[in-house]
Amino acid sequence: MEKASSVLASVFGSREPVASATVATIFVYPIKSCRGISVPRACITSTGFRWDRQWLVVNSNGRAYTQRVERTLALVETELPMDAFREGWEPNDISYMVIRAPQMEPLKIPLNREHAVIDDISVWEWSGSALDEGNEAFEWFTKYLGKPSRLVRFNTVSEIRAVDPDYAQGYKTAFSDGFPFLLASQGSFNSVNELLEEPLSVNRFRANIIVDGCDPFSEDMWKEIKINKLTFCGVKLCARCKVPTINQENGTVGNEPTQTLMKFRSDHVLHLKEKKGKVFFGQNLICKGSLAPTDRGKSIANLYSRMQVSVRQRVKQVGFWLSHFYQCSSVLQ
Repeated sequence: MEKASSVLASVFGSREPVASATVATIFVYPIKSCRGISVPRACITSTGFRWDRQWLVVNSNGRAYTQRVERTLALVETELPMDAFREGWEPNDISYMVIRAPQMEPLKIPLNREHAVIDDISVWEWSGSALDEGNEAFEWFTKYLGKPSRLVRFNTVSEIRAVDPDYAQGYKTAFSDGFPFLLASQGSFNSVNELLEEPLSVNRFRANIIVDGCDPFSEDMWKEIKINKLTFCGVKLCARCKVPTINQENGTVGNEPTQTLMKFRSDHVLHLKEKKGKVFFGQNLICKGSLAPTDRGKSIANLYSRMQVSVRQRVKQVGFWLSHFYQCSSVLQ
């Protein structure tokens, strides 16, 4: 009842905050569909967090590999210099991304090198040129996956991959599925785990920003999110593919959490306009600062970041019961 009262009060004029939260964890995924890195801070670029989904493994036709087809990508680890996540850091001739996988020798990818440009690289609806990471990387991934495979880097100089203009106009991303950032809450994740026979790790959902201290699925309604002095906008609930059903520790696949999410997080249950049998978890974001040269390079840090969340329009029947009337402005700290 207290939660219901506080939410209703926010709709009818109370100035009291409805919830409080902090940025608990930040993840960056340098190579698409490979393991992420938990970092203390991350800098904003025009395509998302710096280093996030900047690399891609492709087949002999230049088409992207993802865990949907190559589950063993879940076992590929990446390591970047810790200073790489600091504001203003630039790589030098001894700066590397180190890649590791079971039964494979470590592979070192120079971060400051000249690349050959290769054309006809494609990921989902997008195609264009990318930067080839060379024969050593080709041989490494070919051996690991058992088929011709090449590592490429997003060509930020000549390529633009725009996000869906129906949800956000003028923004772009690199090799992410569709948007530059994905946010989810620890409360939402905990709620799902309470319904499962075997709890899952949060890495199943591959979010960039994990917040804690708010109501489960309240992030569904967040339209404006201020972290430090940067403003993020929630633009689209994240429709989940099969990747959350893949164990990120060993690459095996099962039915959960999708089977359970289908019961209360499907497009049908949430009364979304399009009914495609999808389940939803997390909120896709854009950052207004990514369009402003003065804001690029600024960072957010975990644990101590203050957030202000503003919901400016009613979202119908999304999330738990509170979504039927949830329209508020919250100060999260």
